[in-house]
Amino acid sequence: MSTTSLTASLPVPDRAGRLRDALLAADFTADGLLELLGASAYAALARSETVPALRATRADGPLATLVRLFLLQRPVPYERAAAVLPLDEALADGWVVDDGGGQVRATVDVRPYGGPEGQDWFIVSDLGCAVGGAAGASGRGEGVVLGVGGASTTLAGITVRTPVASALDLGTGSGIQALHAAQHATRVTATDLNPRALEFARLTLALSGAPEADLRTGSLFEPVASETYDLIVSNPPFVISPGARLTYRDGGMGGDDLCRSLVQQAGERLNEGGFAHFLANWQHVEGEDWQERLRSWVPRGCDAWIVQREVQDVTQYAELWLRDAGDHLLLDREEYAARYEAWLDEFEARKTRAVGFGWITLRKSGAEEPSIVIEEWPHPVEQPLGETVRAHFARQDYLRTRDDAALLADHFVLAPEVMQEQVGLPGAEDPEHVVLRQNRGMRRATKVDAVGAGFAGVCDGTLSAGRILDAIAQLMGEDPVLLRDRTPQAIRLLVEEGFLEPATGV
Repeated sequence: MSTTSLTASLPVPDRAGRLRDALLAADFTADGLLELLGASAYAALARSETVPALRATRADGPLATLVRLFLLQRPVPYERAAAVLPLDEALADGWVVDDGGGQVRATVDVRPYGGPEGQDWFIVSDLGCAVGGAAGASGRGEGVVLGVGGASTTLAGITVRTPVASALDLGTGSGIQALHAAQHATRVTATDLNPRALEFARLTLALSGAPEADLRTGSLFEPVASETYDLIVSNPPFVISPGARLTYRDGGMGGDDLCRSLVQQAGERLNEGGFAHFLANWQHVEGEDWQERLRSWVPRGCDAWIVQREVQDVTQYAELWLRDAGDHLLLDREEYAARYEAWLDEFEARKTRAVGFGWITLRKSGAEEPSIVIEEWPHPVEQPLGETVRAHFARQDYLRTRDDAALLADHFVLAPEVMQEQVGLPGAEDPEHVVLRQNRGMRRATKVDAVGAGFAGVCDGTLSAGRILDAIAQLMGEDPVLLRDRTPQAIRLLVEEGFLEPATGV
């Protein structure tokens, strides 16, 4: 997309319901695409590679026409478009334009997106950002609005989805988080520094059949003044860069200050018991513990769970975002080198040696001693994780109200789908160690000793933890008092990581 096209008028959503009906009638849905394109071409399209999908849509047909028009962004004959769309309305409302040669072309990217409960939704964004392989978004103008990406689906997946009165989508972009929030929030407010993004969010909500959101222009929490919310979500422009060249990704503050400011200010915007979910990048600074850096971001009165999913050294990081902008293809060698140098100069000035990627979740608890868990977890997880996140904070509430005596008096059950693995040499009488492994959620694995394995194996809610330990002590010939003294910390860890659950529920 050229910069000029960013100034063109966007479609109007007034009759989006009729367009939605036409798209659904042609099976222009996530499931319909998979059936038409096949798994390979469908996956390639998700990677922004269009050639397999072009081959799969050579035959005429309503769905093939819509795929070429809105996803592959190719002109289609007027009569083919008229056969599948309310074309006069689509032309009048600006969804498509007549190219003057007997063909029409789309003005926006319209992408089918499957909701968590099987809803057929559509994400509307700028043309050209999701097609064309590795060309990136360079040259499309600083106000470009992207569609669905891995970051946006990750954030949607980790968000707690309990019913709430109010939700804030800060930096809404094309509106995917607001769309999710509209399913379980009575009132949704969506903000963005880029006014065009708010118009795209309006189109996404209208074309998906979702309630309207309160759309406001501005940076960070400025548009919402002193208002508070039960849920805050943000996929902010978190890239740590030497400038604010692309609005959708570059925050314009130094280093990781934008993410820090966002997290620190969220505490006073949350209602009691409310959640805030962010994607973020953070610096690994020479001579500084990255976990302590993030701990300092957590606002007072909030519990936090921060998960670092990936770390890249500064050269990898710079190359990633240079490719994202298409600089490796669009700049000559000297210009590319100069831009690469600018990234490295920025990192050197800030003594940054690496950059972490991950999730930050806050929960407004008001606790005098907040629970702050910061960990590195680069392993595969099972999305959606919203319920896993909710349960994590519920377990923290439970554990901080239990001393060792109370813990031993409680009853526990083994969490669903936890398996036991025994590791040792073939033929050995006893395993070298035992591993408990989760097959859902975070998919954690933890090594336990014989007492831990035996304890977890009989936790069915019938006996208290103390009674179970007494029985294990008798079987193993151990002193039951000593076993009760040394085991609560291991039980506490198994509960914290979700291997054991209090029988009363948390």
